[in-house]
Amino acid sequence: MGKGSDHALPAAGNENALRYALMLTGGFMLAEVIGGVMLNSLALLSDAAHMFTDVAALAIALAAIRVGRRAVDDRRTFGYHRFEILAAAFNALLLFGVAAYILYEAWQRWSNPPAVQTTGVLVIAVLGTIVNLVSMRLLSSGKDSSLNVKGAYLEVWSDLLGSIGVIVGALVILFTGWNWVDTVIAVAIGLWVLPRTWILLKETLNILLEGVPEGIDLPQLKRALLDLPGVASVHELHVWAVSSAKTSLSAHVVYNPQAADPATMLHAVNQMLAKQFEITHTTIQLETQACGTAAASASNAGADHWKAPV
Repeated sequence: MGKGSDHALPAAGNENALRYALMLTGGFMLAEVIGGVMLNSLALLSDAAHMFTDVAALAIALAAIRVGRRAVDDRRTFGYHRFEILAAAFNALLLFGVAAYILYEAWQRWSNPPAVQTTGVLVIAVLGTIVNLVSMRLLSSGKDSSLNVKGAYLEVWSDLLGSIGVIVGALVILFTGWNWVDTVIAVAIGLWVLPRTWILLKETLNILLEGVPEGIDLPQLKRALLDLPGVASVHELHVWAVSSAKTSLSAHVVYNPQAADPATMLHAVNQMLAKQFEITHTTIQLETQACGTAAASASNAGADHWKAPV
Protein backbone atom coordinates (compact mmCIF):
# COMPACT_ATOMS: atom_id res chain seq x y z
CA MET A 1 0.00 0.00 0.00
CA GLY A 2 1.34 3.45 -0.87
CA LYS A 3 0.29 7.06 -0.96
CA GLY A 4 1.18 9.88 -3.26
CA SER A 5 0.48 13.58 -3.35
CA ASP A 6 1.07 16.17 -6.03
CA HIS A 7 0.52 19.82 -5.14
CA ALA A 8 -0.03 22.51 -7.75
CA LEU A 9 0.64 26.18 -7.22
CA PRO A 10 -2.25 28.55 -8.01
CA ALA A 11 -1.98 30.39 -11.32
CA ALA A 12 -0.73 33.95 -11.04
CA GLY A 13 -2.94 36.74 -12.36
CA ASN A 14 -2.18 40.18 -13.68
CA GLU A 15 -2.38 42.04 -10.39
CA ASN A 16 -1.60 45.51 -11.76
CA ALA A 17 -4.27 45.25 -14.47
CA LEU A 18 -6.84 44.12 -11.90
CA ARG A 19 -5.92 46.94 -9.54
CA TYR A 20 -6.23 49.67 -12.19
CA ALA A 21 -9.46 48.23 -13.56
CA LEU A 22 -10.88 48.04 -10.03
CA MET A 23 -10.01 51.67 -9.34
CA LEU A 24 -11.59 52.84 -12.61
CA THR A 25 -14.73 50.75 -12.29
CA GLY A 26 -15.25 51.36 -8.57
CA GLY A 27 -14.79 55.10 -8.92
CA PHE A 28 -17.20 55.34 -11.81
CA MET A 29 -19.76 53.15 -10.03
CA LEU A 30 -19.91 55.75 -7.25
CA ALA A 31 -20.29 58.47 -9.88
CA GLU A 32 -23.21 56.59 -11.40
CA VAL A 33 -24.93 56.24 -8.03
CA ILE A 34 -24.57 59.97 -7.33
CA GLY A 35 -25.64 60.86 -10.86
CA GLY A 36 -28.63 58.49 -10.76
CA VAL A 37 -29.90 60.08 -7.55
CA MET A 38 -29.32 63.68 -8.68
CA LEU A 39 -30.70 63.13 -12.21
CA ASN A 40 -33.62 60.98 -11.05
CA SER A 41 -32.65 58.11 -13.37
CA LEU A 42 -33.51 54.61 -12.20
CA ALA A 43 -31.81 53.18 -15.30
CA LEU A 44 -28.56 54.84 -14.22
CA LEU A 45 -28.94 53.42 -10.70
CA SER A 46 -29.69 50.01 -12.18
CA ASP A 47 -26.58 50.17 -14.33
CA ALA A 48 -24.60 51.17 -11.23
CA ALA A 49 -25.89 48.01 -9.53
CA HIS A 50 -24.81 46.04 -12.57
CA MET A 51 -21.39 47.71 -12.42
CA PHE A 52 -21.22 46.57 -8.81
CA THR A 53 -20.96 43.01 -10.15
CA ASP A 54 -17.86 44.13 -12.06
CA VAL A 55 -16.37 45.69 -8.93
CA ALA A 56 -17.12 42.50 -6.98
CA ALA A 57 -15.55 40.30 -9.65
CA LEU A 58 -12.44 42.48 -9.87
CA ALA A 59 -12.10 42.67 -6.08
CA ILE A 60 -12.52 38.91 -5.72
CA ALA A 61 -9.94 38.23 -8.42
CA LEU A 62 -7.46 40.64 -6.83
CA ALA A 63 -8.10 39.31 -3.32
CA ALA A 64 -7.72 35.72 -4.50
CA ILE A 65 -4.25 36.52 -5.84
CA ARG A 66 -3.16 38.33 -2.68
CA VAL A 67 -4.73 36.06 -0.07
CA GLY A 68 -3.75 32.95 -2.01
CA ARG A 69 -0.09 33.86 -1.47
CA ARG A 70 -0.41 33.30 2.26
CA ALA A 71 1.30 30.12 3.33
CA VAL A 72 -0.61 27.14 4.70
CA ASP A 73 -0.50 26.58 8.45
CA ASP A 74 -1.49 23.94 10.98
CA ARG A 75 -5.10 25.13 11.02
CA ARG A 76 -5.60 25.89 7.30
CA THR A 77 -3.84 23.07 5.50
CA PHE A 78 -5.37 24.07 2.15
CA GLY A 79 -4.34 27.68 2.62
CA TYR A 80 -6.71 30.58 1.95
CA HIS A 81 -7.93 29.75 -1.55
CA ARG A 82 -11.55 29.39 -0.40
CA PHE A 83 -11.66 33.09 0.46
CA GLU A 84 -12.53 33.72 -3.19
CA ILE A 85 -15.58 31.43 -2.94
CA LEU A 86 -16.89 32.89 0.32
CA ALA A 87 -16.61 36.42 -1.09
CA ALA A 88 -18.39 35.38 -4.29
CA ALA A 89 -21.27 33.81 -2.32
CA PHE A 90 -21.64 36.99 -0.24
CA ASN A 91 -21.66 39.14 -3.38
CA ALA A 92 -24.31 36.94 -4.99
CA LEU A 93 -26.64 37.28 -2.00
CA LEU A 94 -26.07 41.02 -1.88
CA LEU A 95 -26.79 41.34 -5.60
CA PHE A 96 -30.11 39.53 -5.22
CA GLY A 97 -31.12 42.21 -2.73
CA VAL A 98 -29.97 45.02 -5.04
CA ALA A 99 -31.84 43.57 -8.03
CA ALA A 100 -34.99 43.10 -5.94
CA TYR A 101 -34.84 46.73 -4.83
CA ILE A 102 -34.44 47.95 -8.43
CA LEU A 103 -37.47 45.94 -9.57
CA TYR A 104 -39.54 47.19 -6.61
CA GLU A 105 -38.57 50.81 -7.30
CA ALA A 106 -39.41 50.33 -10.98
CA TRP A 107 -42.87 49.06 -10.03
CA GLN A 108 -43.40 52.11 -7.82
CA ARG A 109 -42.37 54.48 -10.63
CA TRP A 110 -44.30 52.78 -13.44
CA SER A 111 -47.63 54.50 -12.80
CA ASN A 112 -46.06 57.94 -12.43
CA PRO A 113 -42.62 58.06 -14.10
CA PRO A 114 -40.65 61.13 -12.97
CA ALA A 115 -38.91 63.46 -15.39
CA VAL A 116 -35.38 62.39 -16.26
CA GLN A 117 -32.53 64.80 -17.01
CA THR A 118 -31.49 63.01 -20.16
CA THR A 119 -28.44 65.13 -21.00
CA GLY A 120 -26.73 64.35 -17.71
CA VAL A 121 -27.69 60.66 -17.94
CA LEU A 122 -26.32 60.49 -21.48
CA VAL A 123 -23.00 62.06 -20.48
CA ILE A 124 -22.53 59.68 -17.54
CA ALA A 125 -23.50 56.63 -19.61
CA VAL A 126 -21.04 57.54 -22.37
CA LEU A 127 -18.28 57.99 -19.78
CA GLY A 128 -19.25 54.61 -18.31
CA THR A 129 -18.87 53.00 -21.72
CA ILE A 130 -15.39 54.49 -22.04
CA VAL A 131 -14.44 53.21 -18.56
CA ASN A 132 -15.63 49.71 -19.52
CA LEU A 133 -13.62 49.78 -22.74
CA VAL A 134 -10.46 50.88 -20.89
CA SER A 135 -10.96 48.18 -18.24
CA MET A 136 -11.42 45.54 -20.94
CA ARG A 137 -8.19 46.68 -22.59
CA LEU A 138 -6.33 46.43 -19.27
CA LEU A 139 -7.60 42.90 -18.63
CA SER A 140 -7.30 41.55 -22.18
CA SER A 141 -3.63 40.60 -21.84
CA GLY A 142 -4.25 38.30 -18.87
CA LYS A 143 -7.64 36.81 -19.67
CA ASP A 144 -6.20 33.78 -21.49
CA SER A 145 -3.73 32.83 -18.76
CA SER A 146 -5.82 33.38 -15.60
CA LEU A 147 -9.37 32.19 -14.88
CA ASN A 148 -9.75 34.98 -12.33
CA VAL A 149 -8.85 37.65 -14.88
CA LYS A 150 -11.02 35.99 -17.53
CA GLY A 151 -14.04 36.06 -15.21
CA ALA A 152 -13.47 39.73 -14.42
CA TYR A 153 -13.04 40.49 -18.14
CA LEU A 154 -16.40 38.87 -18.95
CA GLU A 155 -18.10 40.81 -16.14
CA VAL A 156 -16.84 44.12 -17.56
CA TRP A 157 -17.87 43.08 -21.06
CA SER A 158 -21.43 42.33 -19.95
CA ASP A 159 -21.65 45.66 -18.10
CA LEU A 160 -20.70 47.39 -21.34
CA LEU A 161 -24.03 46.18 -22.71
CA GLY A 162 -25.81 47.78 -19.74
CA SER A 163 -24.15 51.14 -20.38
CA ILE A 164 -25.20 50.96 -24.03
CA GLY A 165 -28.76 50.26 -22.86
CA VAL A 166 -28.74 53.41 -20.71
CA ILE A 167 -27.47 55.44 -23.68
CA VAL A 168 -30.26 54.11 -25.91
CA GLY A 169 -32.85 54.89 -23.24
CA ALA A 170 -31.56 58.43 -22.72
CA LEU A 171 -31.66 59.11 -26.48
CA VAL A 172 -35.24 57.80 -26.74
CA ILE A 173 -36.37 60.05 -23.87
CA LEU A 174 -34.48 63.02 -25.32
CA PHE A 175 -36.26 62.80 -28.68
CA THR A 176 -39.67 61.47 -27.60
CA GLY A 177 -40.19 62.60 -24.00
CA TRP A 178 -41.20 59.06 -22.99
CA ASN A 179 -39.92 59.07 -19.41
CA TRP A 180 -41.29 55.56 -18.83
CA VAL A 181 -38.47 54.24 -21.04
CA ASP A 182 -36.05 54.89 -18.16
CA THR A 183 -38.05 52.48 -16.00
CA VAL A 184 -38.15 49.85 -18.76
CA ILE A 185 -34.36 50.04 -19.20
CA ALA A 186 -33.92 49.71 -15.41
CA VAL A 187 -36.09 46.57 -15.34
CA ALA A 188 -34.20 45.11 -18.30
CA ILE A 189 -30.84 45.64 -16.58
CA GLY A 190 -32.21 44.24 -13.30
CA LEU A 191 -33.48 41.12 -15.09
CA TRP A 192 -30.10 40.84 -16.84
CA VAL A 193 -28.30 40.81 -13.48
CA LEU A 194 -30.56 38.22 -11.79
CA PRO A 195 -29.74 35.10 -13.87
CA ARG A 196 -26.01 35.88 -13.81
CA THR A 197 -26.22 36.25 -10.03
CA TRP A 198 -28.08 32.93 -9.74
CA ILE A 199 -25.40 31.17 -11.81
CA LEU A 200 -22.68 32.67 -9.61
CA LEU A 201 -24.48 31.53 -6.45
CA LYS A 202 -24.95 27.98 -7.80
CA GLU A 203 -21.27 27.72 -8.69
CA THR A 204 -20.16 28.92 -5.26
CA LEU A 205 -22.56 26.56 -3.48
CA ASN A 206 -21.30 23.64 -5.55
CA ILE A 207 -17.74 24.38 -4.42
CA LEU A 208 -18.73 24.95 -0.78
CA LEU A 209 -20.61 21.62 -0.81
CA GLU A 210 -17.53 19.98 -2.38
CA GLY A 211 -19.43 18.91 -5.48
CA VAL A 212 -17.68 17.68 -8.61
CA PRO A 213 -16.30 20.78 -10.38
CA GLU A 214 -17.79 22.00 -13.65
CA GLY A 215 -16.04 20.45 -16.64
CA ILE A 216 -15.14 17.20 -14.86
CA ASP A 217 -16.97 14.10 -16.16
CA LEU A 218 -16.72 11.70 -13.22
CA PRO A 219 -17.71 8.50 -15.11
CA GLN A 220 -15.17 9.35 -17.82
CA LEU A 221 -12.51 9.93 -15.17
CA LYS A 222 -13.30 6.55 -13.57
CA ARG A 223 -12.99 4.79 -16.91
CA ALA A 224 -9.66 6.50 -17.59
CA LEU A 225 -8.29 5.22 -14.28
CA LEU A 226 -9.52 1.69 -14.97
CA ASP A 227 -7.97 1.76 -18.45
CA LEU A 228 -4.48 2.16 -16.98
CA PRO A 229 -2.44 -1.08 -17.29
CA GLY A 230 -2.39 -2.97 -14.00
CA VAL A 231 -5.37 -1.21 -12.38
CA ALA A 232 -7.94 -3.73 -11.09
CA SER A 233 -10.50 -1.44 -9.45
CA VAL A 234 -11.03 2.01 -7.98
CA HIS A 235 -13.01 3.09 -4.92
CA GLU A 236 -13.27 6.06 -2.56
CA LEU A 237 -12.95 8.37 -5.57
CA HIS A 238 -13.60 12.00 -4.66
CA VAL A 239 -13.16 15.09 -6.82
CA TRP A 240 -13.77 18.57 -5.43
CA ALA A 241 -12.54 22.14 -5.73
CA VAL A 242 -10.94 24.26 -3.04
CA SER A 243 -11.43 27.31 -5.27
CA SER A 244 -12.57 27.95 -8.83
CA ALA A 245 -9.07 27.23 -10.16
CA LYS A 246 -7.83 24.55 -7.74
CA THR A 247 -9.27 21.06 -8.26
CA SER A 248 -8.35 18.22 -5.91
CA LEU A 249 -8.77 14.44 -6.15
CA SER A 250 -8.36 11.49 -3.81
CA ALA A 251 -8.84 7.81 -4.60
CA HIS A 252 -8.00 4.25 -3.58
CA VAL A 253 -6.54 2.37 -6.54
CA VAL A 254 -6.29 -1.43 -6.41
CA TYR A 255 -3.54 -2.65 -8.72
CA ASN A 256 -1.68 -5.81 -9.69
CA PRO A 257 1.83 -5.63 -8.15
CA GLN A 258 3.11 -7.98 -10.83
CA ALA A 259 2.16 -5.45 -13.53
CA ALA A 260 3.98 -2.46 -12.02
CA ASP A 261 5.83 -1.39 -8.89
CA PRO A 262 4.15 1.22 -6.61
CA ALA A 263 6.26 4.17 -7.81
CA THR A 264 5.58 3.42 -11.48
CA MET A 265 1.85 2.95 -10.89
CA LEU A 266 1.60 6.16 -8.87
CA HIS A 267 3.43 8.09 -11.59
CA ALA A 268 1.13 6.67 -14.29
CA VAL A 269 -2.01 7.64 -12.35
CA ASN A 270 -0.85 11.20 -11.64
CA GLN A 271 0.43 11.71 -15.18
CA MET A 272 -2.89 10.62 -16.69
CA LEU A 273 -4.91 12.85 -14.34
CA ALA A 274 -2.73 15.86 -15.15
CA LYS A 275 -2.73 15.30 -18.90
CA GLN A 276 -6.37 14.34 -19.50
CA PHE A 277 -8.18 16.23 -16.74
CA GLU A 278 -5.69 18.94 -15.65
CA ILE A 279 -5.86 17.70 -12.05
CA THR A 280 -2.48 18.02 -10.34
CA HIS A 281 -3.46 18.18 -6.65
CA THR A 282 -3.99 14.49 -5.88
CA THR A 283 -3.81 11.98 -3.05
CA ILE A 284 -3.71 8.38 -4.30
CA GLN A 285 -3.74 5.35 -2.02
CA LEU A 286 -2.41 2.24 -3.78
CA GLU A 287 -3.72 -1.14 -2.63
CA THR A 288 -2.93 -4.68 -3.71
CA GLN A 289 -6.25 -5.75 -2.18
CA ALA A 290 -9.35 -3.64 -1.78
CA CYS A 291 -9.72 -2.22 1.72
CA GLY A 292 -12.88 -2.43 3.82
CA THR A 293 -14.46 0.68 2.30
CA ALA A 294 -14.53 -0.82 -1.22
CA ALA A 295 -17.80 -2.73 -0.66
CA ALA A 296 -19.57 0.40 0.59
CA SER A 297 -18.29 2.43 -2.36
CA ALA A 298 -19.44 -0.22 -4.83
CA SER A 299 -22.94 -0.38 -3.34
CA ASN A 300 -23.29 3.41 -3.47
CA ALA A 301 -21.79 4.04 -6.90
CA GLY A 302 -22.49 0.77 -8.71
CA ALA A 303 -19.96 -2.05 -8.91
CA ASP A 304 -19.85 -2.01 -12.70
CA HIS A 305 -18.23 1.41 -12.67
CA TRP A 306 -15.49 0.44 -10.30
CA LYS A 307 -14.09 -2.85 -11.57
CA ALA A 308 -11.86 -3.16 -14.56
CA PRO A 309 -13.10 -5.51 -17.30
CA VAL A 310 -11.68 -9.00 -17.12
